[in-house]
Amino acid sequence: MIEGSRSDNNLNHTPPGLHQELRRQDNQALSMTSAESHSHPPLPDKTGLRLHPPGWPRADESVRAALDRVYSSGDWGRYHGQECQAFSEELAAYHGVAHASLCSSGTIAVELALRGLGIGPGDEVLLAAYDFPGNFRAIESVGARPVLIDVNASDVNLDTSQVEDAMGPSTKAVIASHLHGGMIPMRKLRAIANRADLKVIEDACQCPGAWNQGKRAGTWGDIGVLSFGGSKLLTAGRGGAILTDDAAALQRTKVFRERGNEAFPLSELQAAVLRPQLEQLDADNDRRHKAAESLCRQLTAISSLQPLKTTASGAESVCTQGSSLAPASSPGTTSQRHQTGFYKLGMWYQQGDGKLDREAFSAAARAAGVALDTGFRGFAGRSERRCRKVGDLPQAHRAASELLILHHPVLLEPEQTLTAVIEALLSLGSGP
Repeated sequence: MIEGSRSDNNLNHTPPGLHQELRRQDNQALSMTSAESHSHPPLPDKTGLRLHPPGWPRADESVRAALDRVYSSGDWGRYHGQECQAFSEELAAYHGVAHASLCSSGTIAVELALRGLGIGPGDEVLLAAYDFPGNFRAIESVGARPVLIDVNASDVNLDTSQVEDAMGPSTKAVIASHLHGGMIPMRKLRAIANRADLKVIEDACQCPGAWNQGKRAGTWGDIGVLSFGGSKLLTAGRGGAILTDDAAALQRTKVFRERGNEAFPLSELQAAVLRPQLEQLDADNDRRHKAAESLCRQLTAISSLQPLKTTASGAESVCTQGSSLAPASSPGTTSQRHQTGFYKLGMWYQQGDGKLDREAFSAAARAAGVALDTGFRGFAGRSERRCRKVGDLPQAHRAASELLILHHPVLLEPEQTLTAVIEALLSLGSGP
C-alpha cells in the first residue's frame, strides 16, 4: 500500500518518548516507495524510441462514462447513493466472499482487519521484516507488538517455514502480504494458522484479481485487504476494502468506524470509477502476466538484474533467468489455478566491479524513461523497543539494500515498448 503515513492520533498506544522516532523511521521508509512519483524528460534509447513511463491512471472511456453517470444521478455529492452499494456487491461476488466493506485506504483497511479480529494491547502480530511500512504501524495503532519474520530469498515474501518457530504465547495473528509479483503459499500458511488458532490477514493490495492456489488473492485469510490508491491496479486516487466471510469480525469494524457518521468512507464518486476497472481487471492481469514473462526472458541478457521467482503454486512458477512464468490455468480449473499479480515487478540488482551502485542505476533508469526504483526499506533495522525479531533477518536486510522494482503501467504497453525498456536497461548495465 503506497499511501500516506498515519496521523499522530494513531500513536495512542505507543510508549512515551518514541513518537519522534516513529515519525522519522516511517517517513524515511515511505521515501523509498515512490517509483511512480518520478517525472523525468524522456531520453532516446538504442531502439530509436523515446521512452517515458506510461501515465497512470490511463485514459479509459468506461471510467469517463461512469463519471458521467454519477454526475447525472447526483450520487457524486451524496453520503449514500447507489455506487458504493453496487461496488461492494460486485467486489464480494468477484472474490466469492460474503462481505466486501469499502473504506478510505488500504492502510486503514489493515487496521480495521486487526480490530475486527479482536487484536489489541498485549497481543503479538507476525509480519515479514520486508513489507509496506503502514502494516507495521497498523499493528502499533491497535496496541499490539510486531514480530518480524525473514523473507524468502527467491521472492522476498514471508518465509512460512519460520512462522511456527516465531509464535509465542501472545501471538494472535499474522499479516501475509503478497509483494512484487511473489505470492505466499497460502494453503500452507492457512494450515499452520488453523493448527495454532492464529488469525490471518491477507494483504492483496499489490495483486487484486490474482489467483493463489485455486482461490482469489485476499480470500485465504480471515480477512483480506485491498487498496485503491492512486498508483494501484484498481485506482480511485485513494480507497481500500476488506473481504471476509466472518460477519462478527465485520460488525466489530463497523462499531469502530461509526462516529456519528462513517469515519473512513469511500465516496460514491470513487466507487463509480472503480466499477468498470473491476470488470476489466482479469483481462488486464492476463496482459500484465504475458508482459512480465516477456520481460523476464529478455532480462537474461543483463547480468546485473535477476528477476524474483515465485513458487507458491506447488508446481514451480518462475520468473527468473533461464525460465519463464508458469501460465495461468483455464478458468474452468480454479481448484488449481495460480496466477501472480504485478503491481511491481521485483528484481535483484547485482553491482559489478566498476559499475553503478543500485541507487545510481535506478536514477539513471528513470532518467532514461524506465520507472525503476528501489524497494521498501523494511523493518529489519528497527529498534527492538518497537518489535520482536526472529533471528538476524538476513534476507530482509538484503531486500532493503539490493532490490529494484519496475512499476506496473509498462506491462500494458506493446511488445515494442518492452523491448525498448530492455535496451535501455542493457545500455545502463553495460555502461561504466
